Amino acid sequence: MNTDLQHLQPYPFEKLAALKAGIVPPAIPHIALSIGEPKHAAPDFIRAALTHNLQHLATYPSTKGIPELRGAIADWAKRRFHLDRLDAEREILPVNGTREALFAFAQAAIERAPHGKPKPLVVCPNPFYQIYEGAAYLAGAEPYFVDCTAANNFIPDFDAVPADVWQRCQLLFLCSPGNPTGAILDAAVLQKIIALADRYDFIIASDECYSEIYGDEQHPPLGLLEVCQQIGRTDYRRCAVFHSLSKRSNVPGLRSGFVAGDAEILQKFLLYRTYHGCAMPVQHQWASIAAWNDEQHVRDNRTLYRKKFDAVIDILGASLDIQRPPAAFYLWAGTPIDDIEFARRLFAQQNVTVLPGQYLARATPGGNPGVNRIRMALVADFDECIAAAQRIKQFAASL
Repeated sequence: MNTDLQHLQPYPFEKLAALKAGIVPPAIPHIALSIGEPKHAAPDFIRAALTHNLQHLATYPSTKGIPELRGAIADWAKRRFHLDRLDAEREILPVNGTREALFAFAQAAIERAPHGKPKPLVVCPNPFYQIYEGAAYLAGAEPYFVDCTAANNFIPDFDAVPADVWQRCQLLFLCSPGNPTGAILDAAVLQKIIALADRYDFIIASDECYSEIYGDEQHPPLGLLEVCQQIGRTDYRRCAVFHSLSKRSNVPGLRSGFVAGDAEILQKFLLYRTYHGCAMPVQHQWASIAAWNDEQHVRDNRTLYRKKFDAVIDILGASLDIQRPPAAFYLWAGTPIDDIEFARRLFAQQNVTVLPGQYLARATPGGNPGVNRIRMALVADFDECIAAAQRIKQFAASL
């Protein structure tokens, strides 16, 4: 077996299941705010496009995807991020969701160190999407975590990263808007990262799967390719962005997204994926085309999330340390007691599940930035979110 498997920690939801084991909660309906699985209804027109194309069950899909899908993705990305150009033939690859793609990308991007030499580094934010860490270890690298704390508005302090770390870095994972913080990287930060990538010759993998869920309709989050264009870099050198329909269109089961950016990198990633065997089913591709071509359902989705944020923060604002995030659908709330104990007792007393912040982060010399925080995913329907907030308020008052 691959000896690098020994480096993998139990996934956060395995830890959560162990934390809840043996607890008998009160006999009231369970409300899960722990997992970021959208529960808004999938649009009918996407369902229709999927079922209308079921004849393609008899078709082997190509790894590169059908031209119509790559064209729809290119058109969407150019509209959304104000790009003058994006080559659908060379700079876009459809993928089965960003989770699969982020992991696979690291396997293709990392050059393993010769025996006896220091392992390459994968730099990523802390807290972080757990795939980043697993992808690093199983690619023969080591993760290096950059803390995201309230003191820095949950933006990684890349200026604090030593030069020797950048020298060993082969891949940098960004997440903007951030999971679990909802923080957005601005143009200055992204320009700084591009300059660092040029200086130290590493690849930037920007996870932008929450880019379409944001609070200010007039100011959507910037994307990495958008900033590339702003500084005159139209070849997107060393840059790759990852997008998904799961959150944007409420279709996590469709497993549909894309990677776009540096054509040379994507050519090599396509070679990897051809052997990896992960082509998107053709009927899913046609459903994805319908999703990328429509924006009204995405605007409606944002409206519903804003409504839930308004109501939940109104209920919990005086009970927990909560700041409204600029984007994504999480509340990264401070707790008056240890976050693990908070989550355990909340479930035991109120049958509400939240995710302890420590499970999403790692200890660094600065401590674990998830300590005394919980992640609440406002993905349930409006009434359930309100009920959960009221129960959490009642629980917090008992502490």
